[in-house]
Amino acid sequence: MTASERAVQLIRVAAEAAADKLADDILAYDVSDQLVITDAFLLCSATNDRQVRAIVDEIEDRLRIETDAKPVRREGEREGRWVLLDFVDIVVHVQHEEDRTFYALERLWKDCPAIPLPDAVRQAAVQRARGAAS
Repeated sequence: MTASERAVQLIRVAAEAAADKLADDILAYDVSDQLVITDAFLLCSATNDRQVRAIVDEIEDRLRIETDAKPVRREGEREGRWVLLDFVDIVVHVQHEEDRTFYALERLWKDCPAIPLPDAVRQAAVQRARGAAS
């Protein structure tokens, strides 16, 4: 089994939204063979609590506007360190970079196939890396 076309579409829109708000380490995994509750995970991180919230808000807005998707569950918003958005077809994890390092979700899902992200997401990451190196 592989992630549905709908899940891949949601992942791409969510990844672009996260990149627009300067999220770091944006990764997506097809977890459909491992889990029955969702098809895909999107992982990304931010340097502070305010940025975590901004990324979450942008992802929610863009998915609602572009795909008519609304989360059925939103957890962790109060603390702003790790927010989980459950859209049924996908689950989005936006983590503070310290929590991302500590919990290392990508280590748990490393055996799952990666979902290719749009070029704009990869290019934004390269540009931020170049800016940080200067």
